[in-house]
Amino acid sequence: MSILERETPRGALAEKTVEHWVGGASYAGESTRTGPVYNPATGVVAREVRLATSADVDAAVQTAKAAFPGWADTSWAKRQQVMFAFRELLNARKDEVAAILTAEHGKVTSDALGEVARGLEVVEFACAMSSHAKGEFSENVSTGVDVYSLRQPVGVVGIISPFNFPAMVPLWFFPIAIAAGNTVVLKPSEKDPSAANWLAQLMKEAGLPDGVLNVVHGDKEAVDALLTHPDVASISFVGSTPIARYIYETASKNGKRVQALGGAKNHMLVLPDADLDLTADAAVNAGFGSAGERCMAISVVVAVEPVADELIAKISERMSGLTVGDGTRGCDMGPLITKEHRDKVAGYLDVAQQDGATVVVDGRGVHADGAADGFWLGPTLIDKVSTSSKVYQDEIFGPVLSIVRVSSYDEGLELINASRYGNGTAIFTNDGGAAKRFQREVQVGMIGINVPIPVPVGHFSFGGWKDSFFGSAKAYGPEAVNFFTREKAITSRWLDPSHGGINLGFPQHE
Repeated sequence: MSILERETPRGALAEKTVEHWVGGASYAGESTRTGPVYNPATGVVAREVRLATSADVDAAVQTAKAAFPGWADTSWAKRQQVMFAFRELLNARKDEVAAILTAEHGKVTSDALGEVARGLEVVEFACAMSSHAKGEFSENVSTGVDVYSLRQPVGVVGIISPFNFPAMVPLWFFPIAIAAGNTVVLKPSEKDPSAANWLAQLMKEAGLPDGVLNVVHGDKEAVDALLTHPDVASISFVGSTPIARYIYETASKNGKRVQALGGAKNHMLVLPDADLDLTADAAVNAGFGSAGERCMAISVVVAVEPVADELIAKISERMSGLTVGDGTRGCDMGPLITKEHRDKVAGYLDVAQQDGATVVVDGRGVHADGAADGFWLGPTLIDKVSTSSKVYQDEIFGPVLSIVRVSSYDEGLELINASRYGNGTAIFTNDGGAAKRFQREVQVGMIGINVPIPVPVGHFSFGGWKDSFFGSAKAYGPEAVNFFTREKAITSRWLDPSHGGINLGFPQHE
């Protein structure tokens, strides 16, 4: 019996059509359009997903709008009880959702479980929302006058999440939004939609009232309907930079607050004094985990000479031991999400050769432990990549690791800062002074020092700089609390009769 047969919840992967989840129940809506959901490890269409019309999106928004007053008026204590119950259920049943991720995304089971674990961090942060969102109080700022603040939910919030983290990215947003008193319409990727429905059903089981969390599936029509809907107060998005820019500009024009996290080209700067064994391990882990389909993947190793040749040898040696296959078989790396994406990523190897780079390890000939028609591409290593090549400039979003050789720290820093992306970066060194200089001088939002994937823990906030981020607040952590709430400042004085009388002068603090 396979892991899917053992641990997948009844119905989660059995339904031939993935429907929307609106008002606490499955909802077909009026659309007759569907899209294919593949099993990437077999290349076979496993099920269809309903693609929402704008009317279907409106139905979900109106349901969320109707649920908002009651949920916003629910006490902090009761909201937190729901979040605590959800946390316990998610932790106890994480194998179920991990199996869904493996079946629809293709990532190996261990990586899927890691995704859920990082999402759980944010759920745990949301469990303490009454502490995170409490206001401030100043007594007697002027004679008999007190000033205090409070935070209130913004209303119906829209969340648009990507294919590469079907569970973690929704968990970055909706637990905080809901714990703060908002209601949610979530639009997951149509490529792997089932995890979102599973999470919504688990929230219902945890005691969340119907209509507070809704899921609509769809393509651009559904996205545009959310971006322009007059009853949606905010939009949260994670995806590629061109789409993030479009999301930000469209939603902002329609009066919404926006957090839109875009693409990345993450660099690892390796100084000559670095531990090259540790560095090689980190480069392989960060470059090829989840088949490179991570916005925080290391895709460029910037090697300060004379370490490049030795480092490449160590990376190549480790790559030779990696196994590729069906995520349920105990392999290291699974397939890519679709055939089209696999072919696009593989095409960059031809570009690299045309541009004069050296393909050290070619993943196109990988022998995968899985079906012949799976969307396979093995780990790939390219040396002497020019910064003018599209291999360097584009976010490839696959298991392709590029080596760029530089002569000094300053040249490497200049190269990183010249990138239009500023999501994540890392430096590998044993020199504390160099590390401190790097964290101060590099123009990137998330930095690792001997840490290759510097994703902040749940009580900090996630987000990059430059073309990697658009909007007013980063994801999760303290910035998300501010994003999903609005502050009120109250100036209060309780008068006694002796304070009466008319005074048309400007009020003064005394």
